[in-house]
Amino acid sequence: MDGLLYVDKPAGITSHDVVAVVRRAARSKRVGHAGTLDPFATGLLVLAVGACTRLLPYVLGEPKVYEAVIRFGFETSTDDGTGTATAQAPLPDLHDVPALAAAVTALTGAIAQQPPAFSAKHVNGQRAYALARRGVDVVLPPVAVVVHEWTLLAASDERLTVRISCGGGTYVRALARDIGRALGSAAHCESLRRVASGEASVTDAVALELLTPGAIANGTVQLHSPLPALGAVAHERLSEGALIDLSFGRPVPATETGEMAALLDGSRVVAIARRTPDNRWQPKVVLLGAADA
Repeated sequence: MDGLLYVDKPAGITSHDVVAVVRRAARSKRVGHAGTLDPFATGLLVLAVGACTRLLPYVLGEPKVYEAVIRFGFETSTDDGTGTATAQAPLPDLHDVPALAAAVTALTGAIAQQPPAFSAKHVNGQRAYALARRGVDVVLPPVAVVVHEWTLLAASDERLTVRISCGGGTYVRALARDIGRALGSAAHCESLRRVASGEASVTDAVALELLTPGAIANGTVQLHSPLPALGAVAHERLSEGALIDLSFGRPVPATETGEMAALLDGSRVVAIARRTPDNRWQPKVVLLGAADA
């Protein structure tokens, strides 16, 4: 029993809480995730169950797509609605199309973003959020992130609803803060929902309440094949002899083109491999015989 699971996380719980629920549903300790969500956020969490956890480094989680409601008028200590107000400013004119377009353009592409003080970034060996909770003034240095696209979905006098496509490591909370400043106002992220991560979509996600103890183990909730999430790698179906070689970690013949491949036993991914100079697949990660625990 191994594969990917897409969960629609509700607000108010951590990603680690979801992992604990999935472990009980799978009756397995071998559960990992391909990127967390803040407790206040909802939406798509991509998790791996069983031997598939070994494939997580190869699962493509980009672009990440979020839908966010940005509220203007004040910033908060967390850059979201769970924090306390730290700065106030007049509301901008969210119907001023040229001003809004200029602010969005400035926050699109490769940008330097200052992470929120309440984040998982490390400061002298400690999490920034742990320091911030103790009242320490945390100022994190800017980091390079990529924002692919903003789509404006709705606007009112004090709220802007947007869809944002971005690379990993981008804080949408910080984008909300920064668009407020770019418009001469102040803002924070009032709500946040991840709707896609790479090839995975929240429309294929299961509600948390369906993950009752044993629901995955007994087949009530089905796992997804990791193959679509591995991106543009070759798909090499192995013969019985090649599967035996693979089980010993030996290279197997390559008949498909490409530098990387998902090696398959039928439709099941059993290894990730790299092409060798003599046109064979050298396994990097092998799932055959990876017992569950």
